[in-house]
Amino acid sequence: MDIDAAECQRLLRTVSVGRVGVTIDALPAVLPVNFVVHNGGVLFRTVSGTKLEAATSNAVVAFEADSVDQAEGAWSVLVRGVAREVTDASDLEAVRSLPLESWGFDGAADHYVRVEPTLITGRRIVRAA
Repeated sequence: MDIDAAECQRLLRTVSVGRVGVTIDALPAVLPVNFVVHNGGVLFRTVSGTKLEAATSNAVVAFEADSVDQAEGAWSVLVRGVAREVTDASDLEAVRSLPLESWGFDGAADHYVRVEPTLITGRRIVRAA
């Protein structure tokens, strides 16, 4: 069953780990990230390097998050859009106050990346009774 965009946004706020799909050396790569939803976009932290460069090269990226409940079923939300590093001083001040910890890299993920949704879709799989 399809999920509308408003419900997709609500569901994204219920989980903290997703996957960002980028292109690295002309090949697809899907990488786990912890994230928050902020002003309708998906925000995650990373370090300098391949993931940051791939995610912020003005190419379209995919971001996916989901949840599975063995008794009830599952949902999956796919966000597609352009990712950009947050660099504006006032924007950085705002995002640094969000509850977005740096799980990986010993807390050193000091670059904030925002995926601005161009298209957001979702599907729910309901377990048959």
